[in-house]
Amino acid sequence: MTKLIIQIPCFNEAEFLPETLLALPRKIDGIDTIEILVIDDGSRDGTAEVARLWGVHHIVSHRGNRGLAAAFQNGIDRALREGADIIVNTDADGQYVGADIAELVRPVVEGRADIVIGDRGVAKNAHFGPVKRRLQRLGSYVVRTLSRTDITDAVSGFRAISREAAQSLTITTEFSYTTDMLIQAGRKRMKIASVPVRTNGAVRSSRLFKSIPQFISRTLVTIARVYATYNPLRVFGAAGMVLALLGMIPFLRFTWFWLNGGGQGHVQSLILGGALLILGAIAAMMGILAESIAANRKLLETALKRLRQIEEGLQQPHLPTATATDQAPTAPVARLAKRG
Repeated sequence: MTKLIIQIPCFNEAEFLPETLLALPRKIDGIDTIEILVIDDGSRDGTAEVARLWGVHHIVSHRGNRGLAAAFQNGIDRALREGADIIVNTDADGQYVGADIAELVRPVVEGRADIVIGDRGVAKNAHFGPVKRRLQRLGSYVVRTLSRTDITDAVSGFRAISREAAQSLTITTEFSYTTDMLIQAGRKRMKIASVPVRTNGAVRSSRLFKSIPQFISRTLVTIARVYATYNPLRVFGAAGMVLALLGMIPFLRFTWFWLNGGGQGHVQSLILGGALLILGAIAAMMGILAESIAANRKLLETALKRLRQIEEGLQQPHLPTATATDQAPTAPVARLAKRG
């Protein structure tokens, strides 16, 4: 029995959630059970009540708004506890075409991928403006390079995750899970695939960021933080080398003047060069220390994965059974269909 749980992080999405739920598939080849999970991230418009009205199988409610990354991670944890073999994440505003979930999960069902990213075709997507297209392509290139993956739409939130991959990932950033997840998965050498998906036009402005500059700055900080977490020796080693090379310039300058009998008036070059060389050595030592911490982190991640597996195993016998059809919303779906 293969269970798929479709999780939908929500923040004040009561208006758009019904349309999104209506578009979700009820049957998919290779999937025996389809359930829906809504993560209500501190909504004030009754999103959770709308989800219950529509017969959503599982609801996670936050007392306050904790952000998209926290909502995503809590959704993954709940889906694993509910016995999901595959988890699909989609947006509540209907950006992604629900019917494409069947294609999104296919590589996971067939055992060809651990994670599948829905590629929105950013370069030719009619719903994206020219500036957004360029930024998305640049961001995807950076993430693709740092994660050593071949993903063309790195910030797409439409993705399918196998149970084993979900057990191995822990989102540590507070802004967005997309880049954090890919860099982690790439460094853990998971098999990541892309499939083309369709998108709908935007029904509202983004709630994740207020402006393009804010999005760029927060994304860059997230990428830098995650990359440094998983590649500390490379990051601090490179910083130390740059500082050392910069320190050699004034140091060599002082040496030249000293050899030519004029070193007395250039002591400041010696001081600056020595300070930079010391900083370079400190950065290199920090890299070695951080690499040791990173090795310990890998052990903790392995222990966390085992703990999740044990916890899920203890809870599985108590889970109620459900099918893709017997718990699907009926009356609300019919009303919305008539309205459409």
